[in-house]
Amino acid sequence: MKTQMSNENHAPAGGAANEQNRSAKLSPNVVKLGWVSLLTDISSEMLYPVIPIFLTSVMGAPMAALGLIEGLAESAANVLKIFSGWWSDRVGKRRPFVIGGYGLSAFSKPLLAFAQYLGWPFVLAMRVADRTGKGLRTSSRDALIADYTPDALRGRAFGLHRAMDSLGAVLGPLAALYFLARIGQGDQTAQLAAYRSIFLWAFLPAALGVVLLFLVKEKPFSPRFKRPQFGWGTFNRDFKVFVLVNLVFALGNSSDAFLIVRAKELFASTGNAMVTVILAYILYNLTYSLGSYPAGLLADRFGPRRVFLAGLLLFAAVYVGFAFNRSAALVWPLFAVYGFYTAFTDGVGKAYASKLVREDLRATGMGVYHMSVGLATFVASTAAGLLWQAFGPAAAFLYGAGMALLAAGLFVALVKRRA
Repeated sequence: MKTQMSNENHAPAGGAANEQNRSAKLSPNVVKLGWVSLLTDISSEMLYPVIPIFLTSVMGAPMAALGLIEGLAESAANVLKIFSGWWSDRVGKRRPFVIGGYGLSAFSKPLLAFAQYLGWPFVLAMRVADRTGKGLRTSSRDALIADYTPDALRGRAFGLHRAMDSLGAVLGPLAALYFLARIGQGDQTAQLAAYRSIFLWAFLPAALGVVLLFLVKEKPFSPRFKRPQFGWGTFNRDFKVFVLVNLVFALGNSSDAFLIVRAKELFASTGNAMVTVILAYILYNLTYSLGSYPAGLLADRFGPRRVFLAGLLLFAAVYVGFAFNRSAALVWPLFAVYGFYTAFTDGVGKAYASKLVREDLRATGMGVYHMSVGLATFVASTAAGLLWQAFGPAAAFLYGAGMALLAAGLFVALVKRRA
């Protein structure tokens, strides 16, 4: 089987057909799934920059607990992606997993309003439930996007999806600011009421996204295998190399919650630190959104490997910056560059992985790709929390930067050896 890694820099046979594909429009299904992700991310990102501050400042949870919560939540999502993807391939269905996953995430959000009575372990349970929904849906959704998109448009399709998703991540924190403005200098009761409002209102866009999913069509296919196919022999070497590189990178890619907490520390002397942190987080998501579609176009034009490698180097640069930065003013450009790292790796990585697996194993392959960061994410976030607590924030960020540089070096070495 001819793989993308070995031929992405050469003109493929049927060049005229590929040019025609590049000028074609994306499937309406891809666009609808983009809208679903936009609505869901409005909901999720109303909460994401708020929860770390809520846990550490209002509920008094230590940094190690924050690392545990984020590590377990993301690990549950990524580990589940392989099983949901395999099951999707086996039964020949995508929509049930997509609808069920988005539905579970939607209904977990308003329950956070009860966290003040049940403590931070309840936040852990709800974060795990939310990410479990993500684990159920992601592999099947990514396979559904790939099912409706030819290879020549794959980067563009995933770039559009990530752009709409990250646009929701701009609108969500803006909605959160409306409610946070009501916190002001009020007493603890007023602050808790404002947080409860955010948790409850976050349910509305998520529910609208679930309703929209019923308009998404299923592309039927016949499963090739009747038995589980988890063996490495079902995947080619190029896919395994990419999974290895992603795994090494994920061992240092801790939760963005640590960036948020660090930014709050640096903004402490500027006045309303909470609002400023969310504005910086909005800037990150804005550059992520604006950069995702162009990154997809660059991947289609010059090859996804080059774009993905550039993203790893940007990540390392930002983490080194956060390790040594002592200025509130520098937080803004660091968050902006961090958005371009995500744009260069998220959708591009999915598009690249989807090209390296067969159609009948596509959801399983996407699950393996996502699972490669599952347990590693738990290690990364837990390690970052412990390093921060023991040695300070610089140690946590330098660890992440070092793992990103190691992953980049492995990517270059292994791909060069393959060539």
